[in-house]
Amino acid sequence: MPILAINKRASFDYNIGDKYEAGMVLFGHEVKSVKTGHMSLKGSYVTLKQKQKNKQPEFFLINAHIPLYKQAGQMPSYDPTRPRQLLLNKKEIKRLIGKKQEQGLTLVPLKIYTKHSFVKLEFGLGKGKKKYDKRETIKKREVDRKIRTLTKQVRKS
Repeated sequence: MPILAINKRASFDYNIGDKYEAGMVLFGHEVKSVKTGHMSLKGSYVTLKQKQKNKQPEFFLINAHIPLYKQAGQMPSYDPTRPRQLLLNKKEIKRLIGKKQEQGLTLVPLKIYTKHSFVKLEFGLGKGKKKYDKRETIKKREVDRKIRTLTKQVRKS
């Protein structure tokens, strides 16, 4: 399962709860571009859209940047940040709609990877961190880094 793109800010800005996996509807040249590692999840999010009243609601990945594949040639009407539909089961969609209605929960994309020959998106239910929570995360990261360097120095001597 090679990871193609990671949203590094997600774990810093959100407390991630449940994680879900979804397929994505992509053009052929987008798949090639993603598989070569040219994709960014920075500033992207997952949203719910209902096109018609009687139809099943659908989830979309918004603001994910997939540049044009270099060997695809000229495509003047291509939008690299277009909304991309996510493929989920009805059961998962109903569960996510219920969870999303809870206050303060956001669907945050975490990483893009390949599973067999398919491009998959892992996203999670995130609750936004406060400023003091972010400071605690930074402190913990610095303490862990110091512990690692000290243990390396002890092992060398």
